[in-house]
Amino acid sequence: MTLDDVIQDDWRPEQLATLLFVVRDGEILLIHKKRGLGAGKINGPGGRLEPGETPEQAAVREVQEELCVDSVGVNMMGELRFQFLDGLSLFVTVFKASGCIGDPQETGEAVPMWTDVENIPYDKMWSDDPYWLPLVLQDKLFRGYFLFDDDTMLDHRVDVVHEL
Repeated sequence: MTLDDVIQDDWRPEQLATLLFVVRDGEILLIHKKRGLGAGKINGPGGRLEPGETPEQAAVREVQEELCVDSVGVNMMGELRFQFLDGLSLFVTVFKASGCIGDPQETGEAVPMWTDVENIPYDKMWSDDPYWLPLVLQDKLFRGYFLFDDDTMLDHRVDVVHEL
């Protein structure tokens, strides 16, 4: 399997998911994920869509469930397509929020961590994050395509776009 398999027109993901990054005052709200896909890694809050939800509704719900805060000023920033060699395929819609109401709390899902945008711990994150998360911080729209074998990224492409 190659990255070309991921970006074909007939590629269909098994799962739809979201990520939402709250960015305010030079800091980004990240999580130390406790369970599920990516457990042990640093990431943004997010998760799978529930039936009938839009990606934005799912992103806001996931932040509320994982961190006990309400996101404000939410905007879609990008789309990520992940194909894993074991067959898992994910389409992830990425959002950025300008703030949140409440103080992030630890839950069974995640430990919150405000991090300076200049010191994002990419070495503790998925290996694709350094290729597209800076675009979120720069308010650039993007599409990313990634091929993984378990935790190892085999190939990738990220395109800056004018509309999603």
